[in-house]
Amino acid sequence: MAVSAEELGTQNIKKLLIKQAVPASIGILFMSVNILIDTIFVGQWIGSLAIAAVTVVLPITFFISSLGMAIGVGGGSVLSRALGANDKEKALLTFANQIMMTFLLAFVFVVLGMFFSADMLLLFGAKGAIVQPATEFFFPIILSVPFLALCMMGNNIIRAEGKAKFAMYAMIIPAFVNIILDVVFIKIMNLGMFGAALATSISYFMCFLFVLWFFLYKSELKLELKHFRFNFPVVKEITELSFVTFSRQGVVSILSIILNHTLYTYGGEHSLAIYGIISRMLMFALFPVLGITQGFIPIAGYNYGAQNYGRVQESIKISIKYAALLAAIIFVFILFFAQPIVAVFTTDPTVIAQTPTALRWVFAASPIIAIQLIGAAYFQAAGKAKKALFLTLSKQGFFLIPLVLILPNFFGIFGVWISFPIADVLSTLITGYFLKKEMNTNLSKINNGSIL
Repeated sequence: MAVSAEELGTQNIKKLLIKQAVPASIGILFMSVNILIDTIFVGQWIGSLAIAAVTVVLPITFFISSLGMAIGVGGGSVLSRALGANDKEKALLTFANQIMMTFLLAFVFVVLGMFFSADMLLLFGAKGAIVQPATEFFFPIILSVPFLALCMMGNNIIRAEGKAKFAMYAMIIPAFVNIILDVVFIKIMNLGMFGAALATSISYFMCFLFVLWFFLYKSELKLELKHFRFNFPVVKEITELSFVTFSRQGVVSILSIILNHTLYTYGGEHSLAIYGIISRMLMFALFPVLGITQGFIPIAGYNYGAQNYGRVQESIKISIKYAALLAAIIFVFILFFAQPIVAVFTTDPTVIAQTPTALRWVFAASPIIAIQLIGAAYFQAAGKAKKALFLTLSKQGFFLIPLVLILPNFFGIFGVWISFPIADVLSTLITGYFLKKEMNTNLSKINNGSIL
């Protein structure tokens, strides 16, 4: 299902989106299943406190590794538009600068994380009985973060080249490795949280090896030593667009801090375990919607760079339609099967009793999130950093964080859960407004149309 970069500008949009989105969806599915099974294993074999500990630690590691994802997404936009404009040299220079930026920044943040581990764990909500398992899980994980950062960066470049199948493999391989090693280290060798962390760390390294193999033997981007020099204009362009993704991850990390402390205050360790289950389900259940979003980005970026605005409009409309349909189906599934889903994760009666209602509320607005996701992705793919940043931050930064701070004062723990659908509705309305305006002005140069 791989396509060449040139085919992003010529193939039928529906077929192209399927070719890009299906592998992306499968990759996200396997990554989500990996995280899901990991959570089930630690919940069933170690206990609900282990789920709470993972909920505290993973936002720290994902924040650091998101440097790679941010540089990959931002640079991927630059690279896609360069390929669309037939500027191969700029594409190569962009890729080389992404590698250097990712490695340098990830290394610096990992060193800081090692020196300030206790303060960092406390900041992200490690309190009471959660501290010991969180600390045990943290140290092996943090050492593997540079490999994860490089994987995240490389995966976005693989997708920007149109090689969605290989991007899918890069997510499937660590999932299989982690699941197998979880059984070995946790169940057979009884290594507890350390075993869970070790399994995850090794899986990141295996992903890195695959990404390295791809760029050495399968990529169209053949780097030479001359490309490995910092180029200020390219670094500036990458940074401006990367800042969108990294800011989102930064806000997600701030949200994690606020959520973890609020949940602990109003519901103790059990509430952190409940949210741990919900956050895993958010990624797992929405994998096809996220896959369409990832498949859409290189198509929109390439055609925008080639000034094929009619194809950009068509890709937006088709992506939103498909993603909205899938999101609605997912919501109905969650609505009816929340109880048996939760029972898979843990035997803790308190967690089993309270999680289904919370899960349904968090997913309540999921049928409309397609406009929010595709809209923000379009502005990033088109290189419009300021609007992309504003729309990307709207849900978590402008709405969800204030709501989580305010509503629990009136509704207790229920206030946390209803904050999610309210934030989804408000951010979707804003994104829809900007996307409609964009399609009726800038993208109507060739093909008039409206999305709403």
